Amino acid sequence: MIWKGELEMDDDVSLRLDLNNPAFQRGLLGPQKAEQLAILGTLRKLSEMTWNQVYRDTGLRWEVIHSRSGPNGARVYSFRIVRGFRALAYRDEQWMRILSLHADHNSAYGS
Repeated sequence: MIWKGELEMDDDVSLRLDLNNPAFQRGLLGPQKAEQLAILGTLRKLSEMTWNQVYRDTGLRWEVIHSRSGPNGARVYSFRIVRGFRALAYRDEQWMRILSLHADHNSAYGS
């Protein structure tokens, strides 16, 4: 779902991925090799997308998490990175800064 104000930035430029969060990196090392490869495939797909495409991609199921906030009060979003895994991220201009990876759907939402 597209949230008011998100399209005010230049959303037709390819997004950039930030995968440097230690929580995300730990989460990436946990799954089996096949799941890791699928996650990397989604990250490759994301690296070729624009923000407009991310917002409209029904497979990602990009949605805001109202119960969490990122650095400086940034909105935190959940998206389906692969079947059985969700990731948390926030937008920082053209950057998608991925915070963590969750095999348990409820843990992504703070439940």
